[in-house]
Amino acid sequence: MTTPAERYEAAQRRAQRPALTEFAEELDFALDPFQAEACDALERGTGVLVCAPTGAGKTVVGEFAVHLALRQGRKCFYTTPIKALSNQKYNDLVQRYGTERVGLLTGDNAINGDAPVVVMTTEVLRNMLYAGSATLQGLSYVVMDEVHYLADRFRGAVWEEVIIHLPDSVTLVSLSATVSNAEEFADWLVTVRGETTVVVSEHRPVPLWQHMLIDRRMFDLFHDAEAAQKHDVHPELLRYHREMLRRVELAGSRNGRRKGPYRPEIVERLDREGLLPAILFIFSRAGCDAAVQQCLAAGLRLTGPDERVEIRTIVESRTKHIPSEDLQVLGYWEWLDGLERGLAAHHAGMLPAFKEVVEELFVRGLVKAVFATETLALGINMPARCVVLERLVKYNGEAHVDLTPGEYTQLTGRAGRRGIDVEGHAVVVWAPELDPRHVAGLASTRTYPLRSSFRPSYNMAVNLVASVGISAARELLESSFAQFQADRSVVGLARQVQRNVDTIATYGAETTCHLGDFDEYFDFRVRIAERERTIARQGAQQRRAAALESIERLRPGDVIRVPTGRRAGLAIIIDPGVGGRGFSEPRPLVLTEDRWAGRISGADFTAAVEPLGRVRVPKQFNYRSAQDRRDLAAQLRRLEIEPASRGRSRSRSRDVTDDHELDQLRAAMRRHPCHQCPEREEHARWAERRWRLERDTEALRGKVANRTGSLARTFDRVCGLLTDRGYLSAAGTVTDAGRTLARIWSETDLLVAECLRRGVWDKLGAADLAAAASILVYEARRESDDRASIPRGEVSDAVDATLQLWSDLREDEDSRGLQLTRELDLGFVWPVYRWARGESLTKVLGSVHGLEGDMPAGDFVRWSRQVLDLLGQLADAPGASDAVRRTARQAMAAMTRGVLAYSVMA
Repeated sequence: MTTPAERYEAAQRRAQRPALTEFAEELDFALDPFQAEACDALERGTGVLVCAPTGAGKTVVGEFAVHLALRQGRKCFYTTPIKALSNQKYNDLVQRYGTERVGLLTGDNAINGDAPVVVMTTEVLRNMLYAGSATLQGLSYVVMDEVHYLADRFRGAVWEEVIIHLPDSVTLVSLSATVSNAEEFADWLVTVRGETTVVVSEHRPVPLWQHMLIDRRMFDLFHDAEAAQKHDVHPELLRYHREMLRRVELAGSRNGRRKGPYRPEIVERLDREGLLPAILFIFSRAGCDAAVQQCLAAGLRLTGPDERVEIRTIVESRTKHIPSEDLQVLGYWEWLDGLERGLAAHHAGMLPAFKEVVEELFVRGLVKAVFATETLALGINMPARCVVLERLVKYNGEAHVDLTPGEYTQLTGRAGRRGIDVEGHAVVVWAPELDPRHVAGLASTRTYPLRSSFRPSYNMAVNLVASVGISAARELLESSFAQFQADRSVVGLARQVQRNVDTIATYGAETTCHLGDFDEYFDFRVRIAERERTIARQGAQQRRAAALESIERLRPGDVIRVPTGRRAGLAIIIDPGVGGRGFSEPRPLVLTEDRWAGRISGADFTAAVEPLGRVRVPKQFNYRSAQDRRDLAAQLRRLEIEPASRGRSRSRSRDVTDDHELDQLRAAMRRHPCHQCPEREEHARWAERRWRLERDTEALRGKVANRTGSLARTFDRVCGLLTDRGYLSAAGTVTDAGRTLARIWSETDLLVAECLRRGVWDKLGAADLAAAASILVYEARRESDDRASIPRGEVSDAVDATLQLWSDLREDEDSRGLQLTRELDLGFVWPVYRWARGESLTKVLGSVHGLEGDMPAGDFVRWSRQVLDLLGQLADAPGASDAVRRTARQAMAAMTRGVLAYSVMA
């Protein structure tokens, strides 16, 4: 029983914080200290920044902001980074407050947008702010869930735009994963938003245990909590790791390449240990699908009869809107078989409806094991008892890179369901190249700095100028978190410059020579080295020019040797790649000895290429056909061609001989008095150290100058380009063309506006417009070695005109030191063209250009949604012609059918 004193204190707290007391009484759990602290700050009227681990319950603070807004008769916007999170949060709030008081705005969905509580993606709020939407009236609170997304290099700027532009009357609730520079981020929030309370919690409500799975044995990564703090790996694990390395080394010499982990055994082991449900992260879409197939082939079943009936009932109700003729091409029956056995994949290549079903079944405990890519770690509510990491390397779109400590924590943070599990488990699958000490470092590191990715864009520039004018816009940019971090870093750089200056002075004393001015003598040595590098560079350029010229003389069937690069070795020319549209130099299409076919870069050739032989390439040769590649490669292997010489080329040494200027410099150096000094080389070593330090110091000074006001200078260059192109007037006001650009929300915003101004799309039909617009939004997951084909006629003309506009724009950007408009990708033209013409999903998904095969349904839906979004903007763009507006609406209607119609409605 409570004492009278305790009852009195409780009454006092209720009187001081009535809203928090009321909110807490509605919950079926007690608030954690960090939740109570953050909510208390909100009720006091300050903004809050809450940093806490995944699953700690920081969204409760956002829900309290919703409670406050409704209690005050005001509005609250709840923003999330992705549509799936928005949909999930909308459903959560509807259950609590009812459909009348909660709305949803995601671009795809617009439900009750005038409600007092609206869940939306961050981009939607940014667009509202720039448009001066009437919906903002009465707004009192904005919750920014997953605010650490502002570090995202593609979308992060949106978060900073919103934070900067929100009215001062709005209280900001920022919810973030744990970051190590929370105080720095909070200091910036104080400068732009006013008083902000920082609440940081490192506590996980469900303890997380780290393990490694080696062969069939599971080891604890750490012996105890104290060892975890010291990064001390469990001794038994280290001993077994060394033993397994010896076994692998012995087995490798006999059996060759080691096979990867056998997924069914891993799942069965987790089931025996009571660690299901589990998420098994595999950083490959194909790997996730293959893992499910492995488990099915092994006869793995994790569900009982009643669960299978429930699963089928849910699946059929959630997919009844998908046309039956499309189910086969979507792999519906194989997918359903996996679900009924408690197994599923989850990745961006899946149909959104399928992913949503997997998420629902997993949350209900009906699907026990999900093989997922890292996209599942982006905040969707799918906690598990156990998380398994098969590898600690992932492909980031450009290269295979190691997981960072922050990514490791984000992924393993899924383990442990609050209110269900008493502990969570993270399991790393052992491989010979994986040292347990590296895993320990990832698991123990708590340094995840938040770095801004903010930069001015064309759309941002015209919107800023329209709303506040150029001068005030520059000041707003200078108040961004990016500039805040840049200015802080300048302090450290300036200190380093001063230290370097002091060191340079000490080096100067060591270069004093009694025979003469050693600085003057050393200058000769520097100039000689620079001249040698220039001559060598010129020679390399000449050899490269000769190589490119020789490539242009090649014919189909010529056998050549590729000297460098990933495809080094003999190859057959299929197409010399000369004059290909969109390329500045030849990119030959070749077939190599190992039956790989694709285009190689001219950079792989360092000298003139001579044919070593010829083979006949059949007229109907299809380099995408495995059989055709196998047959032609067999001809290549039958040729008798001598292996490449291993002798080193002497061309570089010849480049620097017989040069008159170089001879004069060497003679002048030898005549200098210091050349005779017996301590000449000792002086020279100190002089070189000083010279290198002076050069580094100048670079640091340049960084200081560049970082100070760097965003404002970029903004000035952007405005200069927009003024020259007629989007801003000489007086610094927005023109009619600029008002069109202000309503284009795309990575290629200015190029879209240019296409509208030049009438590129005026004569197109519905399918033609959808296809032509696709090149402005689509980006292949990986760089293609070939140029996609496109339909002939009006589409081809529009694409050519767009490519020319892009080329002109990139040239203009390069001259100003800007890199804002990415290269265009034609890989989605055929799929969207065929879909808009009414062709079947089977034909559409098989029409993707390239060697990787058919396009996954999820990718098709995702990119089609983006095309639809751009078409919607064209239909409403103030500067678009009536013909383009009308055709854009027709294209949207033509595309919104079948799986895409369902996905847009979902």
